[in-house]
Amino acid sequence: MSSRDVVLIDYGLGNMLSVRRGLERCGGCVTVSGDPAVIRAAVRVVLPGVGAFADGMAGLRRHGLDDVVREVAARGAPLLGICLGMQMLLDESEEFGRSAGLGLIPGGIIPIPRSDPDGTPVKIPHIGWNSLIPAEGRANWRGTPLEPIKTGEAAYFVHSFMAAPTDPNHRIADCQYGGVRVSAAVGRDNIFGCQFHPEKSGEAGLKILGAFLRL
Repeated sequence: MSSRDVVLIDYGLGNMLSVRRGLERCGGCVTVSGDPAVIRAAVRVVLPGVGAFADGMAGLRRHGLDDVVREVAARGAPLLGICLGMQMLLDESEEFGRSAGLGLIPGGIIPIPRSDPDGTPVKIPHIGWNSLIPAEGRANWRGTPLEPIKTGEAAYFVHSFMAAPTDPNHRIADCQYGGVRVSAAVGRDNIFGCQFHPEKSGEAGLKILGAFLRL
């Protein structure tokens, strides 16, 4: 297998075509698969996703892939979750009641605040371009897929819920929305997640995908 091989998990809820094209533009040799054996053997894995958290987890379980993703993470293969795929990396979500996630990054998925600190209503969902900034306590993004981009570069978001890792060190990047910090990227060891869509985020997003392919 090539050092840039990557398996894109197909479980029925991913934005497969645009993610595949983005990875291929960065030199990735992409296999789209829902086969547990193919995913287990992958050099690196991308877990995409759009829609509701409970539906995403149900899709993984229905295809027998929830434990497969955990196995990939446990053996140390680079794993990248995108949008819903990122959210499912955490323990649970509050979306439409509590739903259990993959439990790979301690913490939960919570609603984006519907008002700013002064009580002014905030438009939900958060849709559009927003600038990425290091999470509190971080000076840079060294050692993560965000390392090639600069503070302030923009990414494209579509979401109503955000990650709240238990350990603040697992929070890589934020953006400002409605006067509050909203988590934009999370990570622990070989496991990373982007709330935004790197495949729709222009040159900045391609730099992030390219960096993931070099992990």
